[in-house]
Amino acid sequence: MASRRIRPPQPLAPHGLPGHLVEFVEALRKQGISVGPSETVDAGRVMTVLGLGDREALREGIACAVLRRADHRDTYDAMFDLFFPAALGARTVLSDDDAPDDQAQQLPPEDVEAMRAALIQMLSDNEDLASLDDRLAAMIAQIVEAYGRYNSSRGPSYSSYQALKAMSLDDLEGRLLAGLLAPYGDEPTPTQEEIAKAMAAQRISQLRKMVEAETKRRTAEQLGREHVQMYGVPQLSENVEFLRASGEQLRQMRKTVAPLARTLATRLAARRRRSRAGEIDLRKTLRKSMSTGGVPIDVVLRKPHPARPELVVLCDVSGSVAGFSHFTLMLVAALRQQFSRVRVFAFIDTTDEVTELFGPEADLAVAVQRITREAGVYTRDGHSDYGHAFVSFLEKFPSVLSPRSSLLVLGDGRNNYRNPQADLLAHMVSASRHAHWLNPEPRRLWGSGDSAAPTYGEVITMHECRSAKQLASVIDGLLPV
Repeated sequence: MASRRIRPPQPLAPHGLPGHLVEFVEALRKQGISVGPSETVDAGRVMTVLGLGDREALREGIACAVLRRADHRDTYDAMFDLFFPAALGARTVLSDDDAPDDQAQQLPPEDVEAMRAALIQMLSDNEDLASLDDRLAAMIAQIVEAYGRYNSSRGPSYSSYQALKAMSLDDLEGRLLAGLLAPYGDEPTPTQEEIAKAMAAQRISQLRKMVEAETKRRTAEQLGREHVQMYGVPQLSENVEFLRASGEQLRQMRKTVAPLARTLATRLAARRRRSRAGEIDLRKTLRKSMSTGGVPIDVVLRKPHPARPELVVLCDVSGSVAGFSHFTLMLVAALRQQFSRVRVFAFIDTTDEVTELFGPEADLAVAVQRITREAGVYTRDGHSDYGHAFVSFLEKFPSVLSPRSSLLVLGDGRNNYRNPQADLLAHMVSASRHAHWLNPEPRRLWGSGDSAAPTYGEVITMHECRSAKQLASVIDGLLPV
């Protein structure tokens, strides 16, 4: 099998390959991956040692030098493919002598069925796609060129959707499964059938990823890397907007709760250490200066009184903001040691207390899933009604808020054109020591449609919290010192 190697990108950066590496690092920073000067130097040393002979080895080597978090790997891989493509032009891989791959089966573009049959043959005859030679890569390049190419307003471009649609992956998976089950006869055992289904699904998934990668490579050549960076590179989990996150992205985001909570707790501890000395007590300092002729030689400091207030969380758990509320509740639960007491109330149109679901030993992911199943968070039509939620909160829990309480409201403020009961919220704010509202919607949308955010913003401080990174910044500023 021919070894895979990288051909230097064209055109090179002004300072050659080192300059290209610096551009790659700067692009990673723009995506949110923190790469410092020392990591950049390490990446340069990795390139010096490994060279460009083995692309996958170089990918892993630079990743070891610049990555600090495992959940940044998908974004890094996408950026690496853009800056260090497998090949240029129509070819996907290069042999050692740069000769065309004569093993690649060249099929006419109009013969779709022949291409599908060739793919089925390749996927059925090999135990692992990684063991395939350059034939599969050449076949995918041929498919993308034949069926994924289209003319955009900026010139020729490529669509993975069009290429995959032409290949009919559902049909391919069915035929691949039939081929994998053929050696077992007409009645395979349940175990054999389950293994074959898992293998077929895995190979089709790998095929999809290879088509998408080839499409991005060709699009980057035609329209530039910046175009693909804008639309084709997965965002870091902490930068994904809560209201646009997929189920998988939300699961990835929830994995960041524990390290995020540790970071915030560490920052709070540092602030408390710095503030331990207290502020200057001007009155006592002046009284003490009487013994030195009015010169304040000895400064008297006030004794600090660290605040550990009670936290009352009131959160909307309706479908539109459930992901945001669940993530924030998990973060608050992880930070509960920073408060003397934490009480959690959830609502859709009616408020109910769910504090017992977030005990010290509770599984936070399970707790947030139990809220809508076990708590009485709706008694009407199941649509958000902030006004009635405030009414039920004050009726059922009239003495929860006090001068020691910090009130935290989570939700987008979309009230379905119902009575917002802003006067009740104002009463809740006045009864609390501090009150803040975290809103996952962009600020520009506050007040649009059925949003009552501007009305609520007149009586409570409202913060935009669209992503985990933005939420962490807001929570960091609100934690008690």
